[in-house]
Amino acid sequence: MTTVVVIGATGQLGADCLEAFATERVIGLSHEEIEIGDPASVRRALVPLAPEVVVNTAAFLDVPACERDPDRAYRLNAVAPRTIARLCAELGARLVHISTNYVFDGSKGAPYVESDRPGPLNTYAASKLAGEYEVLASDGRHQVVRSSGLYGVRPCRGKGGSFLDTILAQAARDPVVRVVNDEVLTPTWTCSLAGQLRTLALEGPGGLFHATDHGWCSWFEFTRELFALLGVRAQLEGVSARTLASPVRRPAYSVLQNAALEALGMDRMRPWRESLAACLRRREGTVVPS
Repeated sequence: MTTVVVIGATGQLGADCLEAFATERVIGLSHEEIEIGDPASVRRALVPLAPEVVVNTAAFLDVPACERDPDRAYRLNAVAPRTIARLCAELGARLVHISTNYVFDGSKGAPYVESDRPGPLNTYAASKLAGEYEVLASDGRHQVVRSSGLYGVRPCRGKGGSFLDTILAQAARDPVVRVVNDEVLTPTWTCSLAGQLRTLALEGPGGLFHATDHGWCSWFEFTRELFALLGVRAQLEGVSARTLASPVRRPAYSVLQNAALEALGMDRMRPWRESLAACLRRREGTVVPS
């Protein structure tokens, strides 16, 4: 039985990781139990647990806030992963660190593979890319896993809630729901990703991996499928990201291909529509046709 520590265990992905690793000796650490930006806190939390695998789901995820506070973005998304990675190497543990599709600029226009050159467009993306380099340089056993458009049953603490809850609340409140239709990615269910992380952490080699559900869509198409599955009758309108007047540049196309997992025969992800339906079936009180 492997001792696995999940950092960020009360978050959307972290909580699903606790379930995915349930047959191992899994220990969850909340923000109150470990402050990733404080090296002393990281050491106090991890050393007594003697982990063999550490899954780090914690990060500074608020993209606009990263632009306003780049020092904090780099402290939590780059320096903190280096601290964790080096301590894990010292303890003989593997670190599985979560990163993002935002490291790409979207100019390729085709699914990105692990060997494609990154081109971050904003501070969040640049800080996460720096964290990738720090983790991979710390120990050859460590793994960096990029994913995309995470959603789940539980709220995302770093973003202030769940996309599903937010969009459904908007549909109940507003006569028209407006969703971006010109940013293409792969929405990925955190439960699916957590299961993939388990397989990769316990059986895979070190290195860089992409892990998203299969296929791609805009958030508008995703929301249309969500409304169809639930029978939501709200009017849905697609809008350009340019109309939102956001000060933060984001890639218009950031689809990832799980090329490294495919090459190893370890890709456990499934089509995004299947994952969405399965996620909805897990929501309390939601009935969706199988």
